[in-house]
Amino acid sequence: MWTCTFWSFIFLAPWEVSLNTRAKGITNGTKLQPVYNFGRNFLGLDKCNACIGTSLCKKLFKEEIRFENWLSADLKLPPSHRKTYFANYSVDAETWKAVVISRLQSNYQNELSDRKICLSAAKKIGCSIENVLRATERFQKWLTADRLTAELVQTLPSPLLRCPSQRLLDRIVRRYAEVRDSGSVLMRHFTDRDKLRLLYTLSVNTHPLVLQLFPGIEGWPFVRYFGSCGRLMVTPWTKPIKEFYNASPEDTADVAYQLLQITHLLGNNDLNYFMYYTSVNDNMFGTFEDERLYIIDTSTIGIIDKLEDKEFVHGKKDIFSCLTSDCKTDVASCGNISEALSFTKVCRDLLPHLVVGKFASSPTVQNQIDRYLGLCGDEMLSTKVVLEAAGSLIELLKSLRSCDPRFEYRYPECKYNKDY
Repeated sequence: MWTCTFWSFIFLAPWEVSLNTRAKGITNGTKLQPVYNFGRNFLGLDKCNACIGTSLCKKLFKEEIRFENWLSADLKLPPSHRKTYFANYSVDAETWKAVVISRLQSNYQNELSDRKICLSAAKKIGCSIENVLRATERFQKWLTADRLTAELVQTLPSPLLRCPSQRLLDRIVRRYAEVRDSGSVLMRHFTDRDKLRLLYTLSVNTHPLVLQLFPGIEGWPFVRYFGSCGRLMVTPWTKPIKEFYNASPEDTADVAYQLLQITHLLGNNDLNYFMYYTSVNDNMFGTFEDERLYIIDTSTIGIIDKLEDKEFVHGKKDIFSCLTSDCKTDVASCGNISEALSFTKVCRDLLPHLVVGKFASSPTVQNQIDRYLGLCGDEMLSTKVVLEAAGSLIELLKSLRSCDPRFEYRYPECKYNKDY
């Protein structure tokens, strides 16, 4: 694991020189001035250890992760104000896969958060935010803790931590990928640096942690977490769900069906975690080349442990409670979360773009879809009515899908399935 001290030493000179030489070369024996500056501030390493981690810094340094324009002759760094970047990832330096490099929040939001940190300690703007965070009462408790408990994460704004069980907190520690040795529920192998990075990630955006907790390789509908460097993280590239809004009925029926199936899985799984959406949007879902749908942004997903159903008592708020939100903002009790909440949001905010008016050639089918959609998306109706409407819509959409090689994720199996 690389430390910020190490990177501050090596990250400027060797990297800039090698990339600048490749991009522009040497003219008349005179070395050109660097035009490509892969500085620590672009990655967020200058703010370590208030960052996500450093597990992918070495791959970036070795050019095994390349921004999209690195494959051209011009190796200029993309604009730092962007939140996401298309890139390429390689394990063997020969085969490359499309990935997305993203920030947990925009640079502007990062600046606001960093400013809050300095002001919270009556420091000037541009202070050492790491020193300020280390001196807080909360982090001092983290330093002496062997186990992550509800007291250590209380009042953090993420819906993931709205009502955390000890089982969930243990899973966070056991699967945290930014430490040398994972697998234990105790934090004795965590360095002070590791603890601050985990606390910072929990405070800003738990998206990378959800991907680590519930990996796609285990059947969860989440994209893979490749790792991070500073305040940037890497995940696979997917096709946004909004690109299906004008697609054929067969395509939209398949995506809509998968969307409802994923929503059902989050609320009903073998681990007995009830996962729900606090909000949904166009950028939350995407498909791979085989047309399988995944959740690509988990930041608005809350989790309630069915095996440890209890209310979470919120304590005193501090700077960690306020990095991404108004400190005065209160969240609803986890005991008031309905099983129909996620279906209501999906049926109201996303499915209309996919299925309304798509089956005009079959008025009976379209009328059924519209009816089920109206019931499913009405938050004033009972949980029972919403869930029944969602179930009926799932069955109807399932019958409207075509068995076609385009849908590689379920072909050719569908050829031998009587449901098709």
